Amino acid sequence: MKNVTHRQSNPFGMDPGCPEFVPGYGDANAHFHVIGDHPGVHGGTDTGFPFTGTKASERLQRALLEAGLLEATGTPPTVDRTYFSYLHMCVHETEPDRADYADLERFFDSELRAITAHVLLPVGRRATEYVFANYSARNGQVDMDALHASEVQGAGWLIYPIKDTSEWTDDDERALTDALIALQERDYRQEVDLGRFIPGGDPYRVR
Repeated sequence: MKNVTHRQSNPFGMDPGCPEFVPGYGDANAHFHVIGDHPGVHGGTDTGFPFTGTKASERLQRALLEAGLLEATGTPPTVDRTYFSYLHMCVHETEPDRADYADLERFFDSELRAITAHVLLPVGRRATEYVFANYSARNGQVDMDALHASEVQGAGWLIYPIKDTSEWTDDDERALTDALIALQERDYRQEVDLGRFIPGGDPYRVR
């Protein structure tokens, strides 16, 4: 099933009830879902779009462009099968606490399951730990240097952790682009072929 919408900013009409927030942005039928922490960490407090408005976010966009996940960088970027969102979309003057994250968890989870991308790209430690705990069989603290740009099989998703772009070396950037290019050279879709249950035997792939 595909989402039918032409809206790229907040396509599902999420309203977390805070005075300012940075909603998800991108292709509602994305294959790739880039997941960040909150606007104060990964950008968007002034622009209203996730992963924009900072040097680190611009570097991430450039890497995704080179890997073929964007058509153009910018504020906002021109997307191609890619969606961006945050664990905590509200804009805070201070760091959100555990209760703040828990309060918005339902919005993030609903959006992630509505999009049902094949590949999750959590950026930074908090996003990676959250994705592992909720969408894979892994849990606990993570070593971002070791996990960066590596493939982890999740529970219905492929997961490619990305260390915070502000900490990247040139080798980290190259590792990510190379990994995503290699991924797209094979069938990465997380689908089941139910064609064997249908007369005629034609493929019928279901997400």
